[in-house]
Amino acid sequence: METTFTVTPRFAVKMLEKALRLYTPSLNEKAMAEFLADKCDDLGFEDIHIDEVGNIIAKKGTGSPKILLCGHMDVVPGKVKVRKEGDSLYGRGASDAKAPLMAMLFAAASVQNNNGTVIFVGTVDEEGNATGVKNLVKNHMDIDYAVFGEPSGIKQVTIAYKGRLAINLKVSVNDSAHASAPWLSKNAIEETMIFSKELKKGLEADQDKKSKGMLLTATLTEINGGTSHNVTPKECVSTFDIRIPVDTNCKIVEQKISVLVNEIAKKRQVEAYYSIIDETEPFEAPHNSAIVRAFTLGVMDVEHTRPTLIRKTGTGDMNVIGNQWSIPVVTYGPGDPHEAHTIDEKVSIDEYLRGIEVLKRMIHHLKRLHDKNMQ
Repeated sequence: METTFTVTPRFAVKMLEKALRLYTPSLNEKAMAEFLADKCDDLGFEDIHIDEVGNIIAKKGTGSPKILLCGHMDVVPGKVKVRKEGDSLYGRGASDAKAPLMAMLFAAASVQNNNGTVIFVGTVDEEGNATGVKNLVKNHMDIDYAVFGEPSGIKQVTIAYKGRLAINLKVSVNDSAHASAPWLSKNAIEETMIFSKELKKGLEADQDKKSKGMLLTATLTEINGGTSHNVTPKECVSTFDIRIPVDTNCKIVEQKISVLVNEIAKKRQVEAYYSIIDETEPFEAPHNSAIVRAFTLGVMDVEHTRPTLIRKTGTGDMNVIGNQWSIPVVTYGPGDPHEAHTIDEKVSIDEYLRGIEVLKRMIHHLKRLHDKNMQ
């Protein structure tokens, strides 16, 4: 049975407002999953279910291509009063990423049978440890294309995200001394400061002509050392967050780290060990894939201008699926990325509504381009 339920702009805005009233920090998304399951039921989706980690999954339409539209339900902590002011709708998650998620829901709802199959997914824990998307990857789905919902602004399509390596670095010196006689031994915290400077310099060398999206960055994010206020520390542990552009990979960067840590330790005459706590490969979608072309046409239909293809400096769910499934993947959604995580987060209502239209047009163009490629 095909549904005849029409999604009016007023209804789409009201539902986004309802979604924003549900406060869903990571791993507390149950209310949002149930709300979406309910809406999917109203809108004629099939196979609606909540999986073992809490993701909501629903299907609309039949036939090929099979498109995954995936947004996340969780928000960063901190409540923002939900309200409308002019064209702005305020609320935690307004931009990151409930507007993209709801835009995907309503675009998916428009798909009729035999015009392609859309699998709509709201994931958990994107802002945390990506529990939701990791579970999707584990239960391998048969998908031709995937779109992740993050605020890019509706005239921009994100085709690349950096990878990430996070490491713990432990620096140890031979002995500790009384703070009144600091010359008697090296100081592990001071050595860590020197070490981190050298490591950063080594990893970030020779990048003068690169754009921000293509820069490798190494950032010291945590430091922990010392046992007492009047004793020089014998060891110190620090954490680095290293972002990796698409022209390299984790393995190459790891080898660089290994060489640098040994060299600096030798030079400073300290002991140093590092361990890897997170590893995500960078990802870039092929620019000429059918999904990128479908988005270009969709944006031109609605905005009468070609979208800009952008490389983001962060790391997202797109990396995980793109690398594991080797399918064309992009990230897209209404909203201003600079509004994400802010204390008064908002989204333009007009942009949200136009985002729904772009996604609808994209699905329509993708069906045609996919069928043409299959001939």
